[in-house]
Amino acid sequence: MPMNLMHRRLCSSEKWAQTTKDHILPWTLDGVDLGEDVLEIGPGYGANLRVLIEQAPRVTAAEIDESTAALLEQKWGDRARILHADGAAVPVPDESFSSVVCFVMLHHVPTAAHQDRIFAEAYRVLRPGGVFAGCDSQPSFRFRLLHFRDTMNTLEPTGLPDRLTKAGFTDVSVQRHPESGALRFRARRP
Repeated sequence: MPMNLMHRRLCSSEKWAQTTKDHILPWTLDGVDLGEDVLEIGPGYGANLRVLIEQAPRVTAAEIDESTAALLEQKWGDRARILHADGAAVPVPDESFSSVVCFVMLHHVPTAAHQDRIFAEAYRVLRPGGVFAGCDSQPSFRFRLLHFRDTMNTLEPTGLPDRLTKAGFTDVSVQRHPESGALRFRARRP
């Protein structure tokens, strides 16, 4: 989904890449077994992707923005499979991945219905027993400023377990970060 200039600069910065490496991914993936084949939905400029390729043998990234997908292909295409695709319609067979992840991107999805289609697609492409894990920010004054004239559709933490359960997942958990207030979720395909 389109981002304003300030947001694009932040998300493509080395500072953001270091934050994802040092804080976001370790917290989000604490105790998560990614397995052999990982799908990242919405990698953006690749801050998370560059960490994931060190943690799993095979990584696929589905990026909705064509020019961003092309940038990812240039930078990481020798180490990951890059797909220009909506996370709600990933062009792969059912049960292709041992895990599906998404980091700080669901608030860029303009509607709850589209987010729910992403949840359903994550379920479809996961192997039985596979985990869907992710995190996202929650509203704050600074977060709203960053999203001026930008898509900002944050997840409601209390409603997220039901939404993931409706997509077919079990063992759903949603937790808030004690300092930032961000949320992380985990869900399993039975």
